[in-house]
Amino acid sequence: MSEPIRIRAQIQGEITDIRVLMHHPMETGQRRDEAGKPVPVHFIQTFSITLNGQALIDGQLNTSISRNPLFAFRAQGIKTGDKLTVSWTDNTGAERQDSITVA
Repeated sequence: MSEPIRIRAQIQGEITDIRVLMHHPMETGQRRDEAGKPVPVHFIQTFSITLNGQALIDGQLNTSISRNPLFAFRAQGIKTGDKLTVSWTDNTGAERQDSITVA
């Protein structure tokens, strides 16, 4: 359905900066297409970030978030070789999940 989730983790001492770019149209249902018909509501409802299979972040979104949302987080205790997984589910039931190994 969509492009892969872009995940970047940069270790700086004991703190790791995590950036996540989720490709998604994030439609509010308030726009109209070229024919004047309303564009249906379509947005990411929930997302999660896990570290080596353990929950790190669980979040909920709504229609007020812009297209292709970018989130940045900071976390402690992440080491080289750890696996970060990001997943989301939207209001139509579509899902996406991607992972990286922290370098």
